[in-house]
Amino acid sequence: MINEKISSFNTLFCASCILCCASLLIPVTLAEAINRAATTLSDRGISNARLDAELLLRHVLGKDRAWVLAHIQDNLGAEHQKAFDHLASRREKREPLQYITGTQEFWGLDFIVTPVVLIPRPETELIIESSLKASSGTASPLIIDLCTGSGCIAVSLAKELPASRVLATDRSKNALDVARGNARKHQVSDRIRFFHGDLFEPLEELDLRRKIDIIASNPPYVPEGLLHMLQPEVRDHEPELALVAGPEGTEIHRRIIDTAPDYLRSHGSLVMEMGIGQAEKVGQMIIASGAFHAPEILKDLAGIERVIVARKK
Repeated sequence: MINEKISSFNTLFCASCILCCASLLIPVTLAEAINRAATTLSDRGISNARLDAELLLRHVLGKDRAWVLAHIQDNLGAEHQKAFDHLASRREKREPLQYITGTQEFWGLDFIVTPVVLIPRPETELIIESSLKASSGTASPLIIDLCTGSGCIAVSLAKELPASRVLATDRSKNALDVARGNARKHQVSDRIRFFHGDLFEPLEELDLRRKIDIIASNPPYVPEGLLHMLQPEVRDHEPELALVAGPEGTEIHRRIIDTAPDYLRSHGSLVMEMGIGQAEKVGQMIIASGAFHAPEILKDLAGIERVIVARKK
């Protein structure tokens, strides 16, 4: 009986030891952790794998790049190592870095992002540049931001134009919650009103006819048949509602162009982002409307015709 108890104890003890040993992490330096994660991410076809690994580690540590470089040969604590390995495994599955860290920089501002909103991209900053140029000489511009998503356009313009007022709309209530959070974060909530609804629809009851100085929008513009061709980070993780417009990809642009003249004042501007190869078609829509001067088309840093600007006659 005693031998059976001893045997049972030894069995439990050994099993416990195995579990403990399995949970132990071999200490690694910050450099080793970054290199190991970067190799794995690169093997999964992720570009900028090393930068992503470094950004994930900085997120876990809550430190900037200078601190990480200064302590690159220090050992990574066990808890930090577990947290870093977990985030790296998420990125390995092609989850966007921005959804993992919960932030994305846009126009020099740090924006909250979650999987319910499109991740702000550098090329969309052309909308900010164009809108600021269009607002030149207007003391207190009144702006509409359609398909606001994270609110990056509305918030950035409100920050740059302290006397402005912005009306932002989106079909997603969850996206509007994120946008409101970003407005609070950047202290412009008092000058942005958010409306739930499709494009201009939630604004119809307001007295805005021919009073708007700028209508800005980064609308959905991916054709339905091309969604499967996008990178896994976009196709599998970003909200389809914010990506897909319809069979042609320019359906939302057409709806905006048809209604925008009713809201824009004389010489007010319409500023919209477009997809690759859509500039000619969107430009023809604008000209055919008869309400605008010939549009200006702006290229992004990759040389792609990305933003179209049209001033109302």
